[in-house]
Amino acid sequence: MKRKLVFATNNAHKLEEVTAILKDKVELLSLNDIGCHTDIPETADTLEGNAWLKSSFVSKNYGLDCFGDDTGLEVEALGGAPGVYSARYAGGEGHDSLANMHKLLQDLEGKENRKAQFRTAISLILDGKEYLFEGVVKGEIILEKRGDSGFGYDPVFMPEGYNQTFAELGNDVKNQISHRALAVEKLCEFLHSR
Repeated sequence: MKRKLVFATNNAHKLEEVTAILKDKVELLSLNDIGCHTDIPETADTLEGNAWLKSSFVSKNYGLDCFGDDTGLEVEALGGAPGVYSARYAGGEGHDSLANMHKLLQDLEGKENRKAQFRTAISLILDGKEYLFEGVVKGEIILEKRGDSGFGYDPVFMPEGYNQTFAELGNDVKNQISHRALAVEKLCEFLHSR
């Protein structure tokens, strides 16, 4: 019997991406599937902390095995920014990807060092115990956006070893090499070892 796991997210893009990565390895439930319509606050100052806030909320309030994730784009020349603030880098309410990308490109204007990495932290709560998993993809921020698939900073992030951005590579390729894919793969390996 397949293990049921709740993915603590309301982000349709993330849910679609993780469902594609997991394929049929676990039965993935969304917050919507369990009747949770709470916007779980991400108030921690680390990716791991935000991932734990999500997974522990579902575990405490619904008693279900669950994982939460948080992802940040960490840019070397900006001292690791936007990092934990990636989704709201440009300020304001909600997640404005275009405004975030515009601010990032503006902040990097004139800087030669454009090295960056995407990092995903996953907090899994299984039978009341927490386990952490991480995925990292190194790359660089290009000068202007290219491509139209993916979401977030995908049009300006070019992973190492490729001459296309995540947005140009398309979801099939991205879902094999991305930070989230690497973290989810570690999660899967752990689940299958139990």
